[in-house]
Amino acid sequence: MEKYKVIEIKESVFENNDKQANLLREDLKKEKTFLLNLMSSPGSGKTTTVLRTIETLKDEMKIGIMEADIDSDVDANTVSKTGAKVIQLHTGGMCHLDADMTKQGLVELGTEDLDFVILENVGNLVCPAEFDTGSSKNTMILSIPEGHDKPLKYPLMFSIVDVVLINKIDAIEYFDFDLDLVKEYIKKLNPNIKVIAISAKTGEGMDEWADWIRKEIRVWNQ
Repeated sequence: MEKYKVIEIKESVFENNDKQANLLREDLKKEKTFLLNLMSSPGSGKTTTVLRTIETLKDEMKIGIMEADIDSDVDANTVSKTGAKVIQLHTGGMCHLDADMTKQGLVELGTEDLDFVILENVGNLVCPAEFDTGSSKNTMILSIPEGHDKPLKYPLMFSIVDVVLINKIDAIEYFDFDLDLVKEYIKKLNPNIKVIAISAKTGEGMDEWADWIRKEIRVWNQ
């Protein structure tokens, strides 16, 4: 006879979050607002990629940005200079956003007049991969200086995203980075994934990235 009860807290947390995420996705679908969850390590070039994405698409659609950080408002301040609608989310020490936190951010941002919202998630390759934010699609950035072995070290992240952006491609000659090998690693984890090599600094590859966004938004709004 059991003398105590065992509660699987982690499983319960994930189950509840998944329900909230699905409900949020349904609401966004009805509003025809496309939410992109953008993840990466610190220093990979997330904010620079966001800025370049805004520049490329700002004349075609109404864009909103949610900047998530443990603290500070540096990124939101930077993005606000583009004229895009932006809000800063502080996670209170948590290393990720979940569906409820994302919903709170969207309510404060206001999505009624927005076609496309980017959630710049907290910078790390572990926690954000575990929590469904309710986004329409997930993407991540792997920068050249990080090395081509990251899919081997963080398989879950590469398994749950729809697109991997290989950033800082303009600096590849200065690093021991094998582009073909990293694509092979990624495809083994996620055969249907799209991999796009970009340079947020120079603009290389941004047209292909923007075309993917346009296509996914059209599909989302059908």
